Amino acid sequence: MRFVLSGDSDCPIARIALGYGGSVKMESGSMVYSRDVEISGGLNSKKKGLGGVLGAIGRSITSGESMFITTATGTGDKGEIAIAPPIPGKIVELVVDADRQYCLNTGAFLACDNSVESTMVNQGISKAFFGNTGGLFVMEMSGSGSVLVSAFGDILALDVVPGTPLTVDNEHVVAWDAGLDYRIEVASGMFGFTTGEGLVNTFTGSGRVYIQTRNLGNLAQALHPYLPSPSN
Repeated sequence: MRFVLSGDSDCPIARIALGYGGSVKMESGSMVYSRDVEISGGLNSKKKGLGGVLGAIGRSITSGESMFITTATGTGDKGEIAIAPPIPGKIVELVVDADRQYCLNTGAFLACDNSVESTMVNQGISKAFFGNTGGLFVMEMSGSGSVLVSAFGDILALDVVPGTPLTVDNEHVVAWDAGLDYRIEVASGMFGFTTGEGLVNTFTGSGRVYIQTRNLGNLAQALHPYLPSPSN
């Protein structure tokens, strides 16, 4: 994927170059503008017919992922499309290949090469019940190519080494190496009541975790007292 980031460092857009016939998959509704590009949409499912419709609906309900996936295809040698996430923050490229695949948290996906596949992987009832990392599923990226992910605030990469688990607040997790083991648990006390902390992800093994420096849930709570009530 050939792209450049433009605009303010806290609120960038990704400008993706597309030659004739070149294409990328991107989050539905993320386009800012385009030149010499054809936009097409389809269900976010590999299945056809009714099975594809039900599969896309199921993925949307259980993971928070959009039912639709948008594909941008270049119609000229200088095709270009600009995309942006819905919230302010950084955009980072992850390179997927045979040696490294990634799992993405809900809302992290922005775009990927057409050669990259996304699969919803069942993460188990216990993790789905406790966490906000995609409900019953997480999005696993495979194949070969680039993936653009976005976050609220900055994105930092943290390495996990054997014998030293890494614990991250659940709302700050953006993406992680698919080979890492992880569990979702209460930070301390009864759902964190004694410390003010809630759910955390604890990663073990060898790999990398990408985190966001801001928490959208905390921002919503901070703004709540200033929002008008329904009676107003």
